[in-house]
Amino acid sequence: MMMKLSIPLMLVLGCMLSVNGQTISGAALKTQIRSNMELAVTQYKLLDRSVPADRMPQHFDEKTGKLKTSDITWWCSGFFPGTLWYIYEYSKNADILKAADARLKLMEPMKHFTGNHDLGFMMYCSYGNAFRITGEPSYRKTIDTAAMSLATRYRPSIQSIQSWDSSKNFTCAIIVDNMMNLELLTWVSNNGGDPRFRDIAVTHANTTIERQFRPDNAAYHVLDYSLANGGKLLRKTTWQGAHDTSAWARGQSWALYGYTVMYRMTNDKKYLDQAHKIAAFILNHPRLPKDGIPYWDFDAPGIPNVLRDASAGSIMASALIELSGFTKGKMKDKYMRTAETILTTLSSETYLAKPGTNGGFLLKHNVGALPLKGEVDVALTYADYYFIEAMLRYLAVK
Repeated sequence: MMMKLSIPLMLVLGCMLSVNGQTISGAALKTQIRSNMELAVTQYKLLDRSVPADRMPQHFDEKTGKLKTSDITWWCSGFFPGTLWYIYEYSKNADILKAADARLKLMEPMKHFTGNHDLGFMMYCSYGNAFRITGEPSYRKTIDTAAMSLATRYRPSIQSIQSWDSSKNFTCAIIVDNMMNLELLTWVSNNGGDPRFRDIAVTHANTTIERQFRPDNAAYHVLDYSLANGGKLLRKTTWQGAHDTSAWARGQSWALYGYTVMYRMTNDKKYLDQAHKIAAFILNHPRLPKDGIPYWDFDAPGIPNVLRDASAGSIMASALIELSGFTKGKMKDKYMRTAETILTTLSSETYLAKPGTNGGFLLKHNVGALPLKGEVDVALTYADYYFIEAMLRYLAVK
């Protein structure tokens, strides 16, 4: 993604942090990250060999040893090529570049996709990284077209981008994940494209602040509207959380990341303020484990005897590193220390795969949609993507 690694220097190299009672140094974490990135080269070569040339990896279940793949219409399809580009950027490995280029080309037809809101995940994580690294003009044209496609899902009556098409479950769903797709729109407008895209992104972000957060600054997962009834808000609910008013962990990470990005893209302080509010909810929550990896839902029944979600942790770490660059004083240090704790935990044997295992993925123990019994306690493409992004961001500021 564009310009994500240019974050101001935040902490001195010799800072110390404690994880599970063990004190480590920032220098030691840098060494561990470099080891992780070398592992990523090995693992992603394995993953690339394991996935048919016309498919994308979706998840790997360590319990069954089965790798599931997807076509390019799956909402996560852009993460694999995006991760390959990140790994190439770090390693300059020729085999990784070849794989990144081949998988990127698979995604090109999706620039015209209008079936849901996930064009940011699909096209900006893939083509955005590729363009940032290579400057290839054709990649820029693909990004522009993808933004046009995403803009077709804007619904003026609700001042939001519709996430999913109407179904038996939802009339017009807006999910908090949608905040992650606004960077595609704002980047195109900020770089000479149609200014309407930025207007749509800003309007959607403002509407989300107004309607999608509880008084404690936790985000509802889904808002459901009736377009036929003048855009009436029907309900605030969930699809992947524990219950309608729960704080689904990955949803809170999406929100934190999304508003941090919107501040970077617009310089509008209300987005920075919103990011701080979301961060305060997460970091001050009594049910956030000390090692930084949240339970799959902050309100899940049975805590602490429930699954953790490494993907929520990896997204959170990446967002906090960037947010710390926009912050001063004690909060700046707190954000960075938390990110360091998360990265250290994710680098432990509990979460980080050994070479040749985990189907070629890096992180174990991610939760996709537990209430739907989908992708529970498996390796996931977006967990690896944001883990690697967070590690590269950390090296960029150290």
